[in-house]
Amino acid sequence: MQMVQETFEDLGIALSDVTFVVVDLETTGGSPSGSQITEVGAVKVRGGQVIGEFQTLVRPSTPIPPFITVLTGITNAMVAQAPGIRTVMPQFLEFAAGSVLVAHNAGFDISFLKAAAAETGQAWPGFPVLDTVRLARQLVHKDEAPNHKLASLARLFGAATTPDHRALHDARATVDVLHGLIERVGNLGVHTLEELTSYSSRVSTAQRRKRFLAEAMPSAPGVYIFKDARGEPLYVGTATDLRRRTMSYFTAAETRRRMSEMVGIAESITPIVCASPLEAAVRELRLIAEHKPRYNRRSRFPEKSVWVRLTDEAFPRLSIVRSIKGDGAHYAGPFASRRRAESAVTAIQEVIPLRQCTPRLSKRLATQGVGGSACVLFELGRCGAPCIGAQSMEDYSQVADQAAQALSGSSREVVAALRSRLDVLADQERFEEAATLRDRMMTLVRAAARSQRLRPLREAAELIAARRPESGGWEIVVVRHGRLAGTAVVPPRTDPLPVIASLRQTAEVVAAPGVGQDSSVLSEETELILKWLESPGVRLVDLEGTWTCPVDGAGASRYELEPQAATWSEMEPLAPIPRAWDRPAGAVNA
Repeated sequence: MQMVQETFEDLGIALSDVTFVVVDLETTGGSPSGSQITEVGAVKVRGGQVIGEFQTLVRPSTPIPPFITVLTGITNAMVAQAPGIRTVMPQFLEFAAGSVLVAHNAGFDISFLKAAAAETGQAWPGFPVLDTVRLARQLVHKDEAPNHKLASLARLFGAATTPDHRALHDARATVDVLHGLIERVGNLGVHTLEELTSYSSRVSTAQRRKRFLAEAMPSAPGVYIFKDARGEPLYVGTATDLRRRTMSYFTAAETRRRMSEMVGIAESITPIVCASPLEAAVRELRLIAEHKPRYNRRSRFPEKSVWVRLTDEAFPRLSIVRSIKGDGAHYAGPFASRRRAESAVTAIQEVIPLRQCTPRLSKRLATQGVGGSACVLFELGRCGAPCIGAQSMEDYSQVADQAAQALSGSSREVVAALRSRLDVLADQERFEEAATLRDRMMTLVRAAARSQRLRPLREAAELIAARRPESGGWEIVVVRHGRLAGTAVVPPRTDPLPVIASLRQTAEVVAAPGVGQDSSVLSEETELILKWLESPGVRLVDLEGTWTCPVDGAGASRYELEPQAATWSEMEPLAPIPRAWDRPAGAVNA
């Protein structure tokens, strides 16, 4: 684990060190699209002390409406000799430079200021903005003040200036309101600008006080582990910036109830700095599978995944197994549940007359017969009944070959047969049965496509690839039998070849599939790696083995069926599947 020393800036800006410019505007109307600024008032404060003020009337290009004059007391005569907005705006931006803008109902004032900046050709600096109305709604209850208007809050906090719809007076009153609100959140453990701007009453005091756990995190990519008082993992996650991500758990940005509960229990956060996002994602998967943290929802029980296997015997049949082995058998999956696996098996058996009986059937038993009569499938024409000697081993092998192709080779024949069956059901208006068969077909196609994509990478003894990140240099990855065996980052202007040679020597030794590996855990990791390998800019450095996919495999069928699957309805006919050579140029198997 690599630790990174954080700077004082990483810990947040103390409120006592923040320069606030509290601003208030008077205008000719309620929207900057049809109104103009008539007065600007601003007060600059730091550490609770006033360090500057800015006030000026502004001459609008149109007369001030009478009802605005009644409200503010600003007349056309008062602004006749005042400077225009082209003079005032640069002066205000200079006064407010480097500060946090504060306003009561900030959306109103900031929208007028941005419009004025655009009108006068000034670039808007992108000030951080704090709205005292939003903060007051979190901190001031109805039994303290009748509403959250500036006048009500000024009375509550004993403001020295009474707001009267003149810009500088209202800005001064807002300063006192701001200080009163800051005093309240200070008692709740809020001491930095970041904490203030993200403050929400939805975040409990206990949760906010644990923010220090995240302040020690490095600003680097990696994995973070929330742990309880006994050191047991509660939650595992990944982040491109560990500090920023873990900080979010202690603010209003985190809205998930279970995460708030988890933070209440957590007593520590362990960071694991990783060389790349891919390494972080893989480490996350492995840690979740190993510790099964109770607040993680996905990837906790990969061992519950199952595969569909075509058995390796004289008269093969389909079975559902918990793991794959390097035995040369044909597999599809993994499936998230046994129910989905059974759905795929049923889809194959719908159009391929495989035997469905469970006894192991040898060539001798098939020749002699096992006694009794064949099952009802024989009478329905959906099984050749090798169990009573009605089908030879040679004839049955042709049936088994069709199933093997559906799982690991071309899926065209099986998908075409399933779609023919769908057409029959639709013609007979048996729409519920048709919908069930469609779901089974898609389950089969998706699982077979997944299997066919993962198998080559899982069987390759070693694959080395590189990608150039935006920051320059190279990300180097060593993959062995579908597992991330090693990764490194080569700095810019550095020869990557020595790093690759060293990484190859020090990378993890990975056994071949089926030899001491948990295939359930490995499949999700292999998919992550495959997604990275297929991302733009990845270059293949070396490959020991093959990396191919059947051109007419399940991936091709999925490529064509998925767009239809998203819009299928009971009465909607299926479009024909084009042949591989009819597909648009550039189309690839998924």
